Amino acid sequence: MKSPRITHLSWGKMTVDGMGSGKDFKLWPGGGREWNWNETNTQHVPGIQPIDVEELLTYGSEEIVLSRGMLLALHTCLETIKLLETNGIKFHLAETKQASELYNQLAEDGKAVGGLFHSTC
Repeated sequence: MKSPRITHLSWGKMTVDGMGSGKDFKLWPGGGREWNWNETNTQHVPGIQPIDVEELLTYGSEEIVLSRGMLLALHTCLETIKLLETNGIKFHLAETKQASELYNQLAEDGKAVGGLFHSTC
């Protein structure tokens, strides 16, 4: 299954093929959904938690792109990095615009890519 393409990204707004528009997204091969930080009590610091990426793994992501936000304010917990490394998952940390470009390229290349995207700070 192909990962959905990010077709628009601007401050506070993303558009994803087949999902419409929203602020933040979780994407994986064959689908995705809006990323609601309140579900896991995610904060900019300490940042992306293991539970935030577990859904991406459940849906078959073999490579993951984690955005840092437009101003690089979103961190990633050390436990999240350890989880990905332990499971042999290649991952990338990048500013959101760079992250979306990398994600789209990996998806176009047919990779089973997933990602977490934060469209503001």
